[in-house]
Amino acid sequence: MIEAGSLIRSLSGRHAARNFHTFVINEIGRAIVSGAFPVGSVLASDAVMMEQYGVSRTVLREAVKTLEAKGLVEARPKVGTRVSPRSRWNFFDSQVLAWHFHAPDDPHFFENLFEVRAALEVPAIEGAARHRTAEHVRLMKYWLHQAATSGDGVEQFGLATLEIHSIIAESAHNTLLRSVVGVVELLLALALTRDRSGLSDYMHQASVRLEVMVLAVEKGDVEAARVALEAAMLLDRERLLAR
Repeated sequence: MIEAGSLIRSLSGRHAARNFHTFVINEIGRAIVSGAFPVGSVLASDAVMMEQYGVSRTVLREAVKTLEAKGLVEARPKVGTRVSPRSRWNFFDSQVLAWHFHAPDDPHFFENLFEVRAALEVPAIEGAARHRTAEHVRLMKYWLHQAATSGDGVEQFGLATLEIHSIIAESAHNTLLRSVVGVVELLLALALTRDRSGLSDYMHQASVRLEVMVLAVEKGDVEAARVALEAAMLLDRERLLAR
């Protein structure tokens, strides 16, 4: 697992401190998701990868175990480590989602992301409108202000927006709905980077829709909150898919 916001922070070239274990996981994981290591292919031998990544056998094998737990690879004696079919990948894993940021654009996959986001975040915001506390509202308004005053700061805007969606998921009183945060972060990162034209206008419109959404949650207006969220999701969808 990675910390929520790690992908957004990387947009400005700022990465979290890493160790050899996470370095190897990210290198191999990104290569698999991007297609550099195709499905069905067998990874290089331990000796080759140890030299390639500059790590010990222990570090390499722990990294492979982590990738195996995510469903990306399968290690077998005398066969090697083979890249698993996509049907076995854990797409709700935050790292697996984040690695798709580096993959070639896939409109069909983007459509899938928006379908999953709607399936999870609509119930989340309806729950938030019913169960939000004064503290939830205070935090959402704080991050709303951060988003509105971010100027052309893509990272600040992205992190503030993600925080609002995270609080919505948190206040819904349904632990499973928090899975939507990784999907939101990937879609947000894509919307902020894939097309620089009209970026300022997109950020402004997104801020306006976020404000409507937060105010509806504060009032406890379930229907208005849902409609505001759908408007925000439509903006993101048009940003990515109408190009």
